[in-house]
Amino acid sequence: MTVGFADEEHNRSPSRLESWRQRVALRTRVTLLAAICVGGAVALTSLGAYVTVYNSLYDQLDASLFERATQAVEGPRVANARLESAPAALFAAADVRIAQVYESGDVVFGGDKEPPVGPNELAVAQGKLSHSLRTDVASDCRVITLPIQPGASLVVAQPLDDIKATLSRLTLVLAVAGGLGVGVAAAAGTAVARTALRPVSRLTAATERIARTGDLRPITVSGDDELARLTTSFNSMLGVLTESQERQRRLVADAGHELRTPLTSLRTNIELLLASNRPNAPELAEQDREEIYDDVRAQINELSTLVGDLVELAREDAPQIVHEPVDLVEVIERAVDRARRRAPDIEFEVSLTPWLLLGDANALERAVLNLLDNAAKWSPTDGVVRVTLAEEMVGGVALAVADEGPGIAEADLPHVFERFYRSSEARTLPGSGLGLAIVKQAAERHGGSASVGTAPHGGALFTLRLPGRAG
Repeated sequence: MTVGFADEEHNRSPSRLESWRQRVALRTRVTLLAAICVGGAVALTSLGAYVTVYNSLYDQLDASLFERATQAVEGPRVANARLESAPAALFAAADVRIAQVYESGDVVFGGDKEPPVGPNELAVAQGKLSHSLRTDVASDCRVITLPIQPGASLVVAQPLDDIKATLSRLTLVLAVAGGLGVGVAAAAGTAVARTALRPVSRLTAATERIARTGDLRPITVSGDDELARLTTSFNSMLGVLTESQERQRRLVADAGHELRTPLTSLRTNIELLLASNRPNAPELAEQDREEIYDDVRAQINELSTLVGDLVELAREDAPQIVHEPVDLVEVIERAVDRARRRAPDIEFEVSLTPWLLLGDANALERAVLNLLDNAAKWSPTDGVVRVTLAEEMVGGVALAVADEGPGIAEADLPHVFERFYRSSEARTLPGSGLGLAIVKQAAERHGGSASVGTAPHGGALFTLRLPGRAG
């Protein structure tokens, strides 16, 4: 069990690579990445060049030795006397060491320097091997052996000093060139990282400034690359955030303005009631007291309605995405039933076409109910509110709510769906000025729209257009 807890703790702890990434700056990581990539490429190239040159030099040396040994074997018969009598300078000038090996083990050397002679060379003299080619580590020579005649072989050796010197110089050149390449790559990576990450630095500084000061000014965009598009997207986000903050400020300011009137009236009535109950204070008439009580109840109801509308409007402002199948006919019928209970003296004529859509049934019902309550409020006693749901040619549906009231003035039409907007005639009637704003937001949340006009009977005509399909 202890081991299991240890393994779980190990899985939760960040790896060393992740910890390193968190500690090292992005610019440093880009520089290191460029240096590592170039260093790897240089290392592979250098290794390939070294192996190629190495094999080429040894192949040339082997070909040269084989050619010399072949010419010596195919020429006039090589005798002991000829090797012994040949001047040492001849072999030194040719940079070779030569000897004759017999099957008995006797060796005749030519020159001052003796070639290495071993079992392979003796095996060629004895006819056991057709030839021999090897590198003698002790003398640092390349040795080739060919048969001369039955019972004898010719040994030709050449030192590897020149080849090793060449390979040493090549190694030095490749190391210096590789180091310079890695250094240049690191410098270039630093320059590229500094240039490429400059917009990221500006974006980081902007976000830190916003977090510190709350200033939502946009960032200057330069170029048209991915980082420029990122900055543009960030500016768009700042614009949305600014607009959201402005809406919140307006909502709070408007709500405070709308709350001030009922709260002031409520406080005045309560103070008046309290003052009338003090000793030696004049008593209020029973009728005046009842009027004050009715006024207090009305103000409390108005405050409750206003708070409810504010809560609903704040919920509508939240980014909620609801995709539930909604039968719009059922939603409208529920809203009509509630409206009839609230306004029993108003007649509601309903004509509905089956319609289905994806959305929030509660939000749609609240929007429809707000339209019906508004129509009932402005309709005369025993008036008729006509509710029609009909499919439009554009592939949507239109919900029309028409009343028989006085209609809406031309000057008020552009402002009907604004929050807390109330015409001069509406200020004498109960309401918060938020109901139609809720209707508009519910329509926009569902990809539709809300509009207002004049009904055929002279009243107001509100139209709610929504997408979907016929049921």
